[in-house]
Amino acid sequence: MIIAIYITFVFLALRFTVTLFNFMSNPKLPHIKMPSDHLVSILIPVRNEEDNILTLLSSIVAQDYENYEVLILDDNSEDNTFKVCSDFAAKHHRFKVIKGEPLPYDWLGKNYACYQLAQHAAGDYFLFLDADDKVYNLLINSAVHRMRTFRLGLLSLFTNQQMDTLGEKLVVPLMHYILLNLLPLRLVYLIKNSTVAAASGQFMLFDANVYRQQQWHKQVKERVVEDVEIMRAVKSAGYNGEALLANGMISCRMYKNYTEAVNGFSKNFLAAFNYSIITLLIYLVIVIGGPMIVITTLNPQLILFMCGLILLTRIMISLSSHQNTLLNVLLHPVQMINLTLIAFLAIQKYLTKTTVWKGRRIET
Repeated sequence: MIIAIYITFVFLALRFTVTLFNFMSNPKLPHIKMPSDHLVSILIPVRNEEDNILTLLSSIVAQDYENYEVLILDDNSEDNTFKVCSDFAAKHHRFKVIKGEPLPYDWLGKNYACYQLAQHAAGDYFLFLDADDKVYNLLINSAVHRMRTFRLGLLSLFTNQQMDTLGEKLVVPLMHYILLNLLPLRLVYLIKNSTVAAASGQFMLFDANVYRQQQWHKQVKERVVEDVEIMRAVKSAGYNGEALLANGMISCRMYKNYTEAVNGFSKNFLAAFNYSIITLLIYLVIVIGGPMIVITTLNPQLILFMCGLILLTRIMISLSSHQNTLLNVLLHPVQMINLTLIAFLAIQKYLTKTTVWKGRRIET
């Protein structure tokens, strides 16, 4: 019992320290108004996105960067995505829609779609966005300025999360919670070793010349968590990579209800632990089981100290990610239950090879 309590508090203290470092170092993309005239190819893979895509396309038209092209690749959608995108492109000359090739057996769908998009792009920079994103003014100027100032091969942003339903709010905040609680985000740039890597496929901005030489998506063609693997490849090849918080310049509504959120997170949750079930279970035992053991001691000082660390951690992460602080504090116990559920679903899908996304089975 004493050893378990000791391990719990050591891990809590370490995670609090990481969170405090992230909060104090403020790893956000700065707002830059200085205009740039570099051609940016905005590349959007879409599959069955007829309900989402117009929000993104309209936001691109409304934002302030001027020298851009938009290429949309329809990845064999089974709904009206291609028509919706084609109708929009017919009214906006910067936009072009491409019909994707059939998926080869040794590729994952999104990776192949991104690879195809890059072959058609003419820009100085390649910006890959997800169909459920929404962009705002200053985003591209700020990102291009960052790329040039720090000579980056890749800049990835963790977008602000739009959550409209209670079900989303019970699950989606876990993404920033795990990220900012376990990884000092500034170290992705500062430490050149490829083992320190983080990225989000919702925003990936590449130096186009480097991309054309390296073909990053082809290098990770069969990887489920391709964004992190690409960041590792970028750093392994000797280029600079950086991952930052979006600072309000791009948002994403990843899922529209509780079921979608749980299924979506369980798709690649185990990959964050390098597909080690043992490592994931140890993490759960410490993060979920540890506090429960502390509560069973009925020691007011231990319980109060533990709750204080957790409370401060949730406050800092919520403020950094522009989320509802009070709501995340109140929902923390339920979010931890959902974290456990997602973990066990991820393990079950991995062992039974039943992971399916966008109508396709994913082999892990």
